[in-house]
Amino acid sequence: MVTAIRHQAGGALEVITQNSLGHYAPGTNPMQMLNQVPGLNFVSDDALGNESWGSNLWMRGFTQAQLGVTLDGVPLGAQEYNTYNGLLANFAITSENIDHITVSDGGGMVATPATTNLGGAIQYFSSDPADRMGGKVSQMFGSRDTFRTFVRFDSGKLNPSGTKFYVSYVRSDQSRWKGSGNQFNQQLNAKLVQPVGESSQISAFFDWDEQAYFSYADQSLDILSSLGQRNDFYYPNYTAAYRAAQGIFPKNLQNYPGATDVSYYDGVTLSSEYLGGLNFDFKLNKHIRWLTTVYGHGSRQWSTWTDPYLPSPNGAPLSELVIQPQTRRFGLTSTVRYRFGRHHFESGVWYENNSNSIGEFMYQEPLLGQGSPINPLANRFGTPFQQNWGMQYNTNTFQFHLEDVFQILASLRLQAGFKSLLVTTHGGAKENDAAYTGQAMLASGSLTSAAPALPHFNALWTFLPHHEVYFDISKNMRAYDYGAYEYGSAWGVTNQQTFQQIHNRLKPETDWDYTIGYRYASKLLSASLDLYHVDFSNRLQSLTSGSIISPVSTLINVGSVTMNGLDAALTVQPVAGLSITNSISYNHSVYGQNVASSGVSYALKGKKVVNYPELMYKARISYAYHGAEAYFDANYISRRYLSYVNDTWVPSYWMTNLGARYRFGNYGLIRDVTVGFNVYNLINTKYVAQMGENGNPLSGDYQSIMSGSPRSYFGSISAGF
Repeated sequence: MVTAIRHQAGGALEVITQNSLGHYAPGTNPMQMLNQVPGLNFVSDDALGNESWGSNLWMRGFTQAQLGVTLDGVPLGAQEYNTYNGLLANFAITSENIDHITVSDGGGMVATPATTNLGGAIQYFSSDPADRMGGKVSQMFGSRDTFRTFVRFDSGKLNPSGTKFYVSYVRSDQSRWKGSGNQFNQQLNAKLVQPVGESSQISAFFDWDEQAYFSYADQSLDILSSLGQRNDFYYPNYTAAYRAAQGIFPKNLQNYPGATDVSYYDGVTLSSEYLGGLNFDFKLNKHIRWLTTVYGHGSRQWSTWTDPYLPSPNGAPLSELVIQPQTRRFGLTSTVRYRFGRHHFESGVWYENNSNSIGEFMYQEPLLGQGSPINPLANRFGTPFQQNWGMQYNTNTFQFHLEDVFQILASLRLQAGFKSLLVTTHGGAKENDAAYTGQAMLASGSLTSAAPALPHFNALWTFLPHHEVYFDISKNMRAYDYGAYEYGSAWGVTNQQTFQQIHNRLKPETDWDYTIGYRYASKLLSASLDLYHVDFSNRLQSLTSGSIISPVSTLINVGSVTMNGLDAALTVQPVAGLSITNSISYNHSVYGQNVASSGVSYALKGKKVVNYPELMYKARISYAYHGAEAYFDANYISRRYLSYVNDTWVPSYWMTNLGARYRFGNYGLIRDVTVGFNVYNLINTKYVAQMGENGNPLSGDYQSIMSGSPRSYFGSISAGF
């Protein structure tokens, strides 16, 4: 399922091919498909992993918002909900159009265009159009009325020069596993390739994605223990939500002290994404290759909740809260590769301008019996009765990198390089309802993240046939993020005075990452062992309290974090077609100092990092015989801490999955007829999936966890033509 190729940064790069991706149910989030890689932990509140509010990927203690992620060289930015500088991978490309995915843990690569890369890089590569005219159709059905249709048309070569393109469209719809409401997505991908000469080409790409997802309700440890995993929004029972906001609760909540905190009518995420650009890959001569990408991206999103705390002007005890982010960014990357003797030099630049805005609006809900409540699936809500706040930012990013790969001997390779990164963000509050925020002035101003030289060194030595050892050392920096008021960024602090106080002493997050590893690969056996150490400086954390509608989030520097860990994997292939893989990952990440908040000192030093398991064990057995393939995997995830001082946590759990497919071959004009069947959460484990989506408390409980999906079945049939 996962293979390693040599002669890459860090000694090896994990590669997941389209054949491996095809084992998963169609429409599975590409990041969920990475879950078998040692050290990675993807969590989601839905089986396919596409509900962006309830999912997250962790790599060796770093979240997906702390990785460098690209698609065909285009930076996808911080992989997080309502991301401020990019888009999620599953919004950028349909899984069937992915050719392969590479995962570089440790320090990643200096050439990766990213302002967020602290703990590694993930690169997605799209497939090229086929040389032959044809296409593919796939239909998937599943639990909870899941229905997904994928269609792709390939033009084949249109002329002697080799011009070719493909266009694909996918539409999916499913019901939620608890509560009411659907989760809908449609996506269009297109790619055109124009060869130039024998070894060069120009390609154009376009992506449009639209999502309308009813989210799942945020929970706390107390909610889980008192009300169970299936506690959710009132939707579509507006009467029950209305009365709960008046303090008249259903029977199961009448004796629950936090009844108002679970009295939301609905919660929906809407998004519309556009991504397009050009890739130029020119071989200038036998020594020099020039690669350039120009791209543009536009995004509009709407996140809605029905607020039981703020009445509407007409007297209704509910109002509809809508957070509306928008992003417009343009960029360019350009790299020259020069081969001279045993040296492979590379130098390149990346520039991006990003305009981002986000505002929070309140809309009136009707009095009971006097009209229908606001349709949360509409992206037009009428005229708001107030705008609570509005933020706007403009960011310019410049990155330069230079590196040399020196092949000293056929068995020994050294690599040295660095990148320079300069990110300047100007902006902040543009709108402020002082009666709502309680502040005369919200935060506004400029912050610059600058690193003139972030070095990266590694070496790879193949000391015997099939045996290699390597080391990797790098320094990385993550630029300041920005976004909503009260949600944890430097501009999200309470007021302008607080922003000015932290402005001069705030420093961007940086880390030093050290990795040493060993790999063995043969036809029957492959094994790997990675040992790593990370020194994390200026860890910026969002300390959160208050309700999830009106959080009180404070951005503080919790100082250093020390991380020590190992990833070990062993795969045996005793007979043709049979593969058995076992891996274990251990990560010991602790905070390096105590912190003070609101005049209270908290003993944070030596406490383990929140939300990430200390121990993971993964096992997979797969077998292929002629056209039949099947797999079974089991993953163990240890305890994860909710609070920074580790006095609250979620328990460990086992996750099991099963899948099979059969290729029937060709039937006349119909090619590669394939049927598949997948079961996620085979033993129906009850577990906590997402954590920290609303931030984490310093101590105690908080409404910032989400339950995982129960057992789910998916079947599919696909064919080419």
